[in-house]
Amino acid sequence: MSAIRHVHRRDFLKTGALGAGGLLLGFRMPGAAAAAAQAAGPAELNAFVHIGADDWVTLIIDKAEMGQGTVTSLSMLLAEELEADWTRVRTRFAPVDPAYGPNQGVFGSLSVRTSWNRLREAGATAAELLVRAGADRWGVAPSEVRAENGAIVHTRTGERFRFGELASEAARIPIPPNVAQKDPTQFKLLGTSPTKLDTPAKVTGRARYGIDVRLPGMLHAVVAQPPVFGGAVAGFDDAAARRTPGVRDVLEVTGGVAVVADNTWAAMEGRRALSIDWNDGPFASESSATIRDYFERLASEPGAEARREGDAEAAIAGASDSLDAVYEAAYQPHASMEPYNTVADVRDGACDVYVGTQVQTQSRNTAAETAGLAPEQVNLHSQTMGGGFGGKSRDGYVVHAVELSRALGRPVQVTWTREDDTRHDAFRPAAYVRMTGAVDAGGWPTAWGARIVCPSFAGLRNGIDRTAVEGIADIEYAIPNIHVRYAPPELPIPTWYWRSVGYSQNTFFAESFLDELAAAGGRDPVEVRRRLLAESPRMLNVVNAAAERAGWGEPLEEGRGRGIAAVNNIGSFTAIVAEASVQDGRIRVHRMTCAIDCGHIAHPGVIRQQIESGIVYGLSQMKGGLTIDDGGVVESNFHDFEVLRFDEMPRVETHIVESREMPGGVGEASTPPTAPAVGNAVFAATGKRIRKLPVRPEDLA
Repeated sequence: MSAIRHVHRRDFLKTGALGAGGLLLGFRMPGAAAAAAQAAGPAELNAFVHIGADDWVTLIIDKAEMGQGTVTSLSMLLAEELEADWTRVRTRFAPVDPAYGPNQGVFGSLSVRTSWNRLREAGATAAELLVRAGADRWGVAPSEVRAENGAIVHTRTGERFRFGELASEAARIPIPPNVAQKDPTQFKLLGTSPTKLDTPAKVTGRARYGIDVRLPGMLHAVVAQPPVFGGAVAGFDDAAARRTPGVRDVLEVTGGVAVVADNTWAAMEGRRALSIDWNDGPFASESSATIRDYFERLASEPGAEARREGDAEAAIAGASDSLDAVYEAAYQPHASMEPYNTVADVRDGACDVYVGTQVQTQSRNTAAETAGLAPEQVNLHSQTMGGGFGGKSRDGYVVHAVELSRALGRPVQVTWTREDDTRHDAFRPAAYVRMTGAVDAGGWPTAWGARIVCPSFAGLRNGIDRTAVEGIADIEYAIPNIHVRYAPPELPIPTWYWRSVGYSQNTFFAESFLDELAAAGGRDPVEVRRRLLAESPRMLNVVNAAAERAGWGEPLEEGRGRGIAAVNNIGSFTAIVAEASVQDGRIRVHRMTCAIDCGHIAHPGVIRQQIESGIVYGLSQMKGGLTIDDGGVVESNFHDFEVLRFDEMPRVETHIVESREMPGGVGEASTPPTAPAVGNAVFAATGKRIRKLPVRPEDLA
């Protein structure tokens, strides 16, 4: 899979862009009633299916690939309805164009669920055109013809034509309206796990990531950024940097100073030799401790109401047993294996940008604004990403590459080091939450309160950042009295979306505290969830499935405990039972049993891989977090910002609950319940409550 050469959409339509001849089918945005005709205005088209005379079926997609299996799953939707030969299916990234929608990209685990109907409709329509072309060749009714494994078959005689033999004729047939799609019971490809389309290229090293891009005459750059949040360049001495072999130039850019060289190593060496006078600003005296004090003060203030039902305060005051607990989570970087990078080439009133980005439209607009060009003058070449997790939906590194190329008149690649990634990312915000609750005489929860202090992810509305309160304010548990309030601290530390966003930390707070309420009432944690989820059947089903598969209630080895947690996010319902112990002052997770209801499924193997990947991310946030001191991040690399290691990976069992609901997301489904399931297992094993992320040895003492 590789990025396509940018062409104007009208030229794309005229030529087919992928070779002469064949059937080119364009189709509308989600929700359109029928596919758009090839002759329709280009502005109305959203994506393209090309069936070449060589029998290759090419899907031009407007999403991005960062290892989550998007291109394979989307291609399966198309190939299923088209009855394509799976060995003759390939994908290409689309150019950025408003016709693909106002915000082209991949985020929120939306790829499959926003494409489920759209791509199936496109495949079914293309198959119908080929069937009619075959019927015309044989002079029979279309009802006597069917599509089958890349061929059109005359059902009575068994004669067949390959797709490529009929593609040009099919392209001349008017688009039929309202073509029927398969009933899911007829699926042959969907629901199976073929090898992902991009696996061979990744295994052989042929896959090109953003960091692999090389252009003739390209220079390489790294950028020195302020060590203190909110700081700025006061002045710099570049004499020593310029004497470094291979260094070509030193320039001030937005928010820092760039060293440009013949290669990345020389640029890094030049940056080490650079002497910069930083204006640190007022945040230089701040630390994790002072930030926590600030959060604690805000938690005592009224805040804005995120949810209120019943009278939680009165219920707590009159309860036979009440609880009050403080939960905390540290700032988290995205920690993708491929660091942030961009290549920009600005010249002659145009700009080419090569980048692995989750938001192609936004990145193109950013490049255009930086270059002083119209968006139509920017060609964005979308590259495969080595991880993203939300971080590559921001594009400060795009700004730097465009600024440098514009100044130097040559292609420039800007690359962040691991230290840059760790210290200058836009982070998952820290949080401080005071949870309060009560149980009745029977031991059942009757009240649920929370004061959430968390920097805004991306802005407030009526005083609330809904992302910052999700996972606590929107619990599905039938607790009669709920009161959730929110206070956003104001800090210069950049924050942004992180895998599963607010749920990543808030599910830890909520599911851990629910277990505390269960313990206070003398009730089994699964029993409590079953009672409170009686009116939420999909959530209840995954709780029951995970508990049953994990052997909930069965004896365990001495020193081990089980814990459960569940969440409804991104359109999917997920429950995890963890089996864990504490060994030598560290948590050891032995087994994770996950049940997920994600609606209709495309590729079960991709689902399992994403569940496992999300669990790795959830366990990693229990190990590593950022420390702030002297106004900046202390940690710099994986030696002091810890993530899960190979020998720490537990056995993971994923059970997909059969469902006929519309597809939900999967990429962010298992991260939220991972930490609370493990924390609850630790309590079951040791009696020690885990209320902080990451978990330090002193928290287990």
